[in-house]
Amino acid sequence: MSAFGVRGMSQPLGIRICCCRVGTCINFGFLMSRIGLLKLMQLGLAMLCEGLLIKYGVPYADSIGQALTSFLATTGHCFTTNGILLICYAFSDKSYNLIRQSMFETIFNGLASCMYFSSASYMGFACVVWLHPQFLVRPGFWAYPAMTACYYMGYAAGILHALDAYLAFRHYRGVR
Repeated sequence: MSAFGVRGMSQPLGIRICCCRVGTCINFGFLMSRIGLLKLMQLGLAMLCEGLLIKYGVPYADSIGQALTSFLATTGHCFTTNGILLICYAFSDKSYNLIRQSMFETIFNGLASCMYFSSASYMGFACVVWLHPQFLVRPGFWAYPAMTACYYMGYAAGILHALDAYLAFRHYRGVR
């Protein structure tokens, strides 16, 4: 039995809808692979963090300080780069093999992991020192729980990027 969306010699491409096939250019096999799911999780965490930062963090930017700017820069950088890589990989097997085996993936994910860990630590410090006292005094102050969730997700994204850097390094070394 063939798997859904995986390209094979005897299997037609894309999704069959009525009498035609749709999405024949998309590599569904990559999106459902270990690396594809890892990239989707990285993209999802960056999107969630970015949304929380913009909705709850920006109005209190004067209280949070540079921790907000640092975290916004990290999530913006990682969201954009992961989005571009995911689009390239989903549409081209050749791009996946060429980019994944280069040092770019290893360096990008290692750097993204360090950026997430440092900006999440800084945001955690800002939450404990500046936002928590306001949360105790002001009713309805939702910036503290939102920024706390944000820096927890930042640590999770840092772990995912570190894992991806390790897997990319193994791919670079020829271990598949």
